[in-house]
Amino acid sequence: MRTRLAIILFVPCVLVLALLGTAYAGNVARANQQEVYLDRLADAGYLVITARQSLTVDDPTIVEGDLERYREVYGVDAAVVDQSGATWATNGLDVEQVDERQAALAGRRGDASLSSLPWKAERVVVAEPVYDGGDLVGAVVTVSDAEEISRSIWSSWGILLAAGLAMCVLAVVIAHRTAGWVLRPVRAVDTAMGEIGRGRLDARIPPSTGPPELREVITRFNAMAARVEHSMHRQQEFVSNASHELRNPLNALMLRVEDLALSTPPENATEVAHVRAEAVRMAHILDALLLLADDANLAAGAHPVDVGEVVARRVESWRLVAVGRDLHLAEDGPADAWAEVAEIVLECAFDAVMDNAVKFSPDGGRIDVGVAAPGPGLVEVVVRDHGAGVPPDQLERLAERFWRSPGHSTVRGSGLGLAITSELLATAGGGLRLALPDGGGLEVRLRVPALRTTEGES
Repeated sequence: MRTRLAIILFVPCVLVLALLGTAYAGNVARANQQEVYLDRLADAGYLVITARQSLTVDDPTIVEGDLERYREVYGVDAAVVDQSGATWATNGLDVEQVDERQAALAGRRGDASLSSLPWKAERVVVAEPVYDGGDLVGAVVTVSDAEEISRSIWSSWGILLAAGLAMCVLAVVIAHRTAGWVLRPVRAVDTAMGEIGRGRLDARIPPSTGPPELREVITRFNAMAARVEHSMHRQQEFVSNASHELRNPLNALMLRVEDLALSTPPENATEVAHVRAEAVRMAHILDALLLLADDANLAAGAHPVDVGEVVARRVESWRLVAVGRDLHLAEDGPADAWAEVAEIVLECAFDAVMDNAVKFSPDGGRIDVGVAAPGPGLVEVVVRDHGAGVPPDQLERLAERFWRSPGHSTVRGSGLGLAITSELLATAGGGLRLALPDGGGLEVRLRVPALRTTEGES
């Protein structure tokens, strides 16, 4: 972006320099020729005096000496013609080839022929009439070589081109520095947004960065970031406090349920088991909420975890809760399924999905659990129930907070399980995938990042 802005600033400067330089170069070329013309006109004025004396006394030798010295000193061809147009005196110039002499013999001074291009520069011809007492007695003609004029123009153009290149380099430097100065707040905003996205809510932008027009934007961004940080901290504090406050009565409730189970008649054991399962599910939800309330420490707490071992342990725990369900743990998973994740994240996510599977599986139904490695850098935990499932158009909404399928409105629950699971896995660098397999039910895949091994390890 900085390069594009620098180009936008640089191109107009180059165009202006090119237009002004072209016009100035043409003026320089014409000015060089004009300078030569005026210089030759002054020389011709001097030669007119000698030519008048020579023509008046009818002695060509008077002016021939001056013409020869003029050629020796300046290298310019010159000649004097009489009133009839015949050559009176010359230093080597063939005056018959100079048409401008006709205008001088008619009493008019010839106009200078000027060109803007050095390769089109013509010789400079000066034809000056010679008068004696008001009578035209002849003319003085000088011819300057075009090579000298072209050389002078090329020299002037070389200096102009060098100056133009120096100005272009300066324009590039100024455009680049200006673009950097203008875009400095944009880069600062981008950096701050990246830091905030990675969890550093205290990231701010120095208010003195960039042009004054963008400092107001920076001020508003910092104010917005401060409000977001404050709101997030309040939300995390609320969730954390609420979870802690609910933990004590929940623990007391679970103790009372266990006491009640000891004295409950056998015919009521199923109801007690359901109450115990609901209490365990509530404990899992509280654990997940506590994790989400401290997502910074959650990401920092990632470490190598044997996914297969964790899943096997949690399946054994769920066998005691999933009364009347056939929990089947697949044995054909990868032998070395290690992930880089906080173990509590994997456990809470798995428990939330298992809770869903148990709720929506019929009595005697089967729940399949397995571990897979679908590709490099990923490990999946697959949980598939054989319940009623959901219509395909409702599949994408299962991970929305508080959303429940109209067909399951009579089943106990809050609609938070899969939503919390999705956010937990996203915080850990993973994700959640839902599918409707053949044969009915719902298949949930918990994706976590695989453990990165160094080169040479097996």
